Amino acid sequence: MALFSLFSSKKTEPQVEKTSLEHGLEKTKEGMLKRLSRAVVGKSKVDDEVLDNLEEALISSDVGVETTLRIIERIQQRVARDKVLGTAELNQILREEIESLLEDNNVNITAMPEGLKPYVVMVVGVNGVGKTTTIGKLASQLIADGKKVYIGAADTFRAAAVDQLEVWAQRAGATIIKQQMGADPASVAFDTLSAAVANGADVVLIDTAGRLHNKVNLMNELSKIRNVMRKIIPDAPHEVLLVLDGSTGQNAYQQATEFSKATDVTALAITKLDGTAKGGVVLGISDQLKVPVKYIGVGEKIEDLRIFDKKAFVETLFN
Repeated sequence: MALFSLFSSKKTEPQVEKTSLEHGLEKTKEGMLKRLSRAVVGKSKVDDEVLDNLEEALISSDVGVETTLRIIERIQQRVARDKVLGTAELNQILREEIESLLEDNNVNITAMPEGLKPYVVMVVGVNGVGKTTTIGKLASQLIADGKKVYIGAADTFRAAAVDQLEVWAQRAGATIIKQQMGADPASVAFDTLSAAVANGADVVLIDTAGRLHNKVNLMNELSKIRNVMRKIIPDAPHEVLLVLDGSTGQNAYQQATEFSKATDVTALAITKLDGTAKGGVVLGISDQLKVPVKYIGVGEKIEDLRIFDKKAFVETLFN
């Protein structure tokens, strides 16, 4: 299914965007470039030792083993083809190969699909990854763009989750649908979609519980929410957005793998990249799961939840 951009085509001033992204990825960039520099120090051409060092540098940057091996293999092919490849060219080659991996997962996020109103997004992820904050920031940006937004507080296991979501909804001007603590999450989702349809909402964001003890519970809970929502909107949810904490590195990849087994994840939001040097995980998760990264979080401000631009991301890391 093609995803759509929840935002309009309005752009902020380009230099401001670039500065914000550079600041948010500063720690990842610094760590990655230091490791890559060490990989080629004292070398004039790409040989086996450089490739071994490069492999270690990428894995240490949380790109992941399988994605790193794909990148190394592609570079080896270019070395074999071009015979002699200088280390001075390695930076550009890495940019091209990494961007190519992300290109493989590219989706159309430029237009709202015809006839999908309200557009229903089920947001999943474990506790502590920034799920509620991501929903709040999305709602704020959507409403600023003229959309009518309903939020379903279906994480009924944690009072704090509902309270936090309510604060965000009030701040953004979104309508929140909630029930008492311990209520059936599927019931909350049903009520939210019913109200959204009745009142002409453009987008519905459904929060879900992150405190599920095993994969069976997770699958059953999310399946139940899906089935109940489809009584109101037959093809809901239109998008399943998995929120991951980028600062957890390979743990984020493990979470993504488990959620992908439990439900049909269609997009990723990777948060907290401004506070970590582990931003390479963005590359590995998207490449391995073949799920597009749709949003990245690079700061605390509402506008710091950004639509993921693979070209800008790679350029920022390697400039």
